[in-house]
Amino acid sequence: MNVNVVFHIDESAKWELVLRNASHLIQMVDTPDSDIRIVANSEAVRELVPQSAGSALPMMQKLAEQGVHFAACNNSLNSFGIRPQELVPFAEVVPAGVLELALRQREGYAYLKP
Repeated sequence: MNVNVVFHIDESAKWELVLRNASHLIQMVDTPDSDIRIVANSEAVRELVPQSAGSALPMMQKLAEQGVHFAACNNSLNSFGIRPQELVPFAEVVPAGVLELALRQREGYAYLKP
């Protein structure tokens, strides 16, 4: 089974939950034919900086290796004074998290916000 899913995270405290959800999803779907994305905006972008990710970093790295795409909202990065080059290497910067979410939903992605 293949699925296209975009997880939305905007609260730092929810990273562990989102990562667990994505991990469980990967175990249940045909990963090469699925597209799983995690879009971070607001305060949640801070955990995409390795020094701030804490215990979430190993799970983020593992998910990225399994094909999960991570995206950080540029507006939020600017708000928190984070430069794109400070992010984990597997995170892409998108102009606006809300726009990325809307575009993915328009493409038929399931929207999940734990």
